[in-house]
Amino acid sequence: RCKNLSVSFWNSYWMLPSDVCGMNCFWEAAFRYDYMKTHPSEKMHLAVVACGERLEETVTMLRSAIIFSIKPLHFHIFAEDQLRESFKVILDEFPYEGKVNYTLYPITFPSESAAEWKKLFKPCASQRLFLPLILKNVDSLLYVDTDILFLRPVDDIWSFLGKFNSTQIAAMAPEHEEPRIGWYNRFARHPYYGLTGINSGVMLMNMTRIRRKYFKNDMTPVRLQWGEILMPLLKKYKLNITWGDQDLLNIMFFHNPESLYVFPCQWNYRPDHCIYGSNCKAAEEEGIFILHGNRGVYHDDKQPTFRAVYEAIKNYSFGDDLVYSLLQPLEQELQKTTHTYCGRVYKVFIKQLTKSIRDLYARRPKGR
Repeated sequence: RCKNLSVSFWNSYWMLPSDVCGMNCFWEAAFRYDYMKTHPSEKMHLAVVACGERLEETVTMLRSAIIFSIKPLHFHIFAEDQLRESFKVILDEFPYEGKVNYTLYPITFPSESAAEWKKLFKPCASQRLFLPLILKNVDSLLYVDTDILFLRPVDDIWSFLGKFNSTQIAAMAPEHEEPRIGWYNRFARHPYYGLTGINSGVMLMNMTRIRRKYFKNDMTPVRLQWGEILMPLLKKYKLNITWGDQDLLNIMFFHNPESLYVFPCQWNYRPDHCIYGSNCKAAEEEGIFILHGNRGVYHDDKQPTFRAVYEAIKNYSFGDDLVYSLLQPLEQELQKTTHTYCGRVYKVFIKQLTKSIRDLYARRPKGR
């Protein structure tokens, strides 16, 4: 693994890195690029659900996915009627023809229970539960919330699919690293996965396995398939759940723990990982891979470190130099946030981003 990359590399980023770790990272990036060229594979599928005022946030997330990813992407965007035309106009202007495709879908729930699902937690949030049933021809899918930002290629989290054992059907990160501030272990009135529960804002799914699996549950001795278990779970626990569909997923994987692959916290890094002091050790070592700005922190002044990253990616113009147009201005903004707990560890916010930019330039054909 490549660690401790100097953020100041922009002074010589067109040259080979001089330090040994930097050299390893250069050849690692070059090897990965060559491997992708000689081992073409199915495009990566990414899904998001957007309602209300989430258009800009969703587009920023999609931009972050495009910047560094290697293999082609197919976006599955579930949006309210009034948003779909805006998405079409914006996405049709994206410059990466051939690398990115998208499909727009309406928000849909089972007709006999649509009203209940719509009012569960936030509007439209429970749509994600029905993706395996709607996208019947998609084998694997990465679902993300609208407030996600990719700081390294989507290819890298997509590769976790190859690490699933024969029983695993999905991957998510823990809800907390520190039990003393955990929600589920302190307040939950329902079963939850593991010590501190799981967060569903980044959810990698082998949907073929999900559709085929029969799930153990606490409602009947008979195992139920995905489409059969959702409504009974809601009816049993709707008075006891706080976080809607995420709570239902926690209940499901509590009873079927062998079905979940758990990835480290830097793949779903949230304010809770730094607002009370840094508690995601993996991010301290390797940087943040996926930033999750839940609680609206991209749009207020409570966590300026998160907002700075969001603004930097939102304002970046495709084709501009990533070092001088994104990385350098971002570091300058982050240095202004050191009065906050998250700002004190601001380097973890650019550590992986620095490496991702270096890798991107390393794999570009000479002469560009």
